[in-house]
Amino acid sequence: MRGASPIEGALRRLSAALDGLEGAVDRRLNAGVRLGEIETEMQRIGLDRSRLAQSVDAAEARSERLEEANKEVSRRLVAAMETIRSVLERQDG
Repeated sequence: MRGASPIEGALRRLSAALDGLEGAVDRRLNAGVRLGEIETEMQRIGLDRSRLAQSVDAAEARSERLEEANKEVSRRLVAAMETIRSVLERQDG
């Protein structure tokens, strides 16, 4: 670098600074694109979550209805068995 003029040194520093600035701009643009992709993915996940929550709610409601129906069937079976037992006892007696 001996004999380099101050202008040449300044041009090298300017070129390095511009390269650094260009790299920073590229990184910022890439980060903006990634941020947009992340936001889109978060919206998709939010919609999926809403659909899943609705599905779970529907499944829970169906489960409760089935449980109530099961209890009713059980109650009726017990009543039918008691009626059969009563009829059989009357026939034996």
